[in-house]
Amino acid sequence: MLSQRAYQDAQGIRDWIVQTRRELHRFPELMYEEVRTSHLVRKTLDELNIPYRYPLAETGVVAALGNGDGPCVALRADMDALPIHEETDVSFRSEHPGKMHACGHDCHTAMLLGAARLLKQREAEIRGTVKLIFQPAEEGGAGGQRMRNEGALNDPPVQRIFGLHVWPLIPTGTLGSRAGVFLAAAGEVELIVRGRGGHAAMPHLAIDPVSVAAKLVTELQTIVSRELDPLNSGVVSITSIHGGDAYNVIPPAVTLRGTVRALTMDVFRFVQQRVREIATQIGSAHRCEVDVRFPGNDYPPTVNDQVCWNVAKELAAQLTSPGNVHELPPVMGGEDFAFYTEEVPGCFVALGMRNEALGAVYNVHHPKFKADEDALPLGTAMHVAFAMQSLEDLR
Repeated sequence: MLSQRAYQDAQGIRDWIVQTRRELHRFPELMYEEVRTSHLVRKTLDELNIPYRYPLAETGVVAALGNGDGPCVALRADMDALPIHEETDVSFRSEHPGKMHACGHDCHTAMLLGAARLLKQREAEIRGTVKLIFQPAEEGGAGGQRMRNEGALNDPPVQRIFGLHVWPLIPTGTLGSRAGVFLAAAGEVELIVRGRGGHAAMPHLAIDPVSVAAKLVTELQTIVSRELDPLNSGVVSITSIHGGDAYNVIPPAVTLRGTVRALTMDVFRFVQQRVREIATQIGSAHRCEVDVRFPGNDYPPTVNDQVCWNVAKELAAQLTSPGNVHELPPVMGGEDFAFYTEEVPGCFVALGMRNEALGAVYNVHHPKFKADEDALPLGTAMHVAFAMQSLEDLR
């Protein structure tokens, strides 16, 4: 069976995939700074004699294999790291202080390069086109949107797209996802509360933005708890508060930052609207001005196509066993793979990465996140199987 052969082939290059991943892990780069990472991708593609387009979205790469006579399927990996200082005990830990591949994008890139190597070996069997999308800036920079807008899904037009994400919430050797909404719409929020500073011993002569900021933190939670249908989830999380420098001084302003999330764009926009209304009116009631901003990029929800998820489930069951394939509930995390699935049918699949024996128990975005590298050949094999099976289905 094709998928099982792909897994055997991927196990045969396990050391190469792991070595590639470790090289990427040592030198993490933040969004739109993936110069070294992009160079490694292009160097590997050159060695494999795989043509590519570069640059897209500053550091992005789109490679292509096949005879071009038939359908087109895309496989995507993200390349950027996070501004987190690594606290793991691995020998190949980050050499860039304050930067870390804490979301597994080094794994994603290495697995897709592994798939490039295996697909090149069977290129004569590829009746159509397989695109390999290596994109920058998933972590807040909407790199997927820029790649899409700069033509990553065109020439030839992509008919299906697949992506993988390491998933420490399920064991190594398992995979999971769901049809429909899998990941949430997500965006940033910034609230600047402006009052009038003064001596803390004479608060009546000041207009205190700190007390207003405290009210906002609690009152904004009522949007989710009292205004949304309990069956249609949302999140408002204030994660950062900055204001003042001295214990006896009321500051003139306080800045709050956080995130807004929902499973549909309608609810997402409603939550943003209510954040603006509640914040400005509470500020006004206490003689403060509140500047409400939604900086950065708003990510749409990641919606998996039913047919593509059925394909992924079947392939995952062939590679492992039916008991290792999980129907997962929606997750309030955001993912810019969503920008691709706004345009073409696709599926975003979770690759199990949890292994207590190795200490691979921390979730992504944690300074002690550790990947179980035994999962990498499975991811590579899934990419190969996604492509080959979909080309056959679409003919």
